[in-house]
Amino acid sequence: MAPAPSKNYTDDVSLLVVTLDTNPFFWSDFPSHFSDFLSQVLAFLNSILLLGQLNQVVVIATGCNSCSYIYDSSSNKNHASTNGTMPALYSNLLHNLDEFIAKDEQLTTAHEPGNVPSSLLSGSLSKALCYIQRAFRSGPMHPQPRILCLQGSPDGPEQYVAIMNAIFSAQRSSVPVDSCYIGSSNSAFLQQASYITGGIYYKPPQLDGLFQYLSAVFATDLHSRAFLRLPKSLGVDFRASCFCHKKTIDTGYVCSVCLSIFCEHHDKCSTCSSVFGQAQSVAASTDNRKRKAE
Repeated sequence: MAPAPSKNYTDDVSLLVVTLDTNPFFWSDFPSHFSDFLSQVLAFLNSILLLGQLNQVVVIATGCNSCSYIYDSSSNKNHASTNGTMPALYSNLLHNLDEFIAKDEQLTTAHEPGNVPSSLLSGSLSKALCYIQRAFRSGPMHPQPRILCLQGSPDGPEQYVAIMNAIFSAQRSSVPVDSCYIGSSNSAFLQQASYITGGIYYKPPQLDGLFQYLSAVFATDLHSRAFLRLPKSLGVDFRASCFCHKKTIDTGYVCSVCLSIFCEHHDKCSTCSSVFGQAQSVAASTDNRKRKAE
């Protein structure tokens, strides 16, 4: 792979793109309330803006069926208070968040009881990377971009290909993906995203002090991280999801042409239509017999 093109960054200016998990099925079963979680996240975002007047924060809401930008600190309408009593960061973000949740609920389909559906993480990562690429083209000097995924929903194996494409795109663009996972078990997708892109994966032991964890681990800019001892993942789950049943597997079959992964042996790749092993030999011998018969 060719090295990523060098970019000129301003060391003390950060562009933080946050993906916020709003999955109602996850929060309805989670011990903590979404409002408590959101209040600590808003305090963290406000602290990022207070650390530097040129810092920029973008928030992307991640629902079950859609994702959308709900806040951009560089927007003109977010530079002033909208109602005189509440800062624009809170009023505009909360207003856009309410609208997004209402629209996302209209797209919600039935799911199995007791099974929490995954959030559209692949879409949020793609939107975040698109915004960062637009910032790269805005001028010769860029703020140092990074993505922070605040996720609680379980991984969606059907999103494996899209998420891995986003991860490799972030790696090539030198954009670290930080992950703060609050679910019951670890997220293999986010572990891989942070490991491959050079970001930080952290699972807070308790949510009562979430603001302290966010400010201590994820508030530091990329230049300052070289001088700090930040949490490191003790183990990364590198398991992949098969293309046929969308299940996480330990071992499987890989197409040598397009690298598609399957949990069972197939005679033909469903992605690129390549013929595998013995099936290819049988097909070749059948062709030879036909030629001899002619």
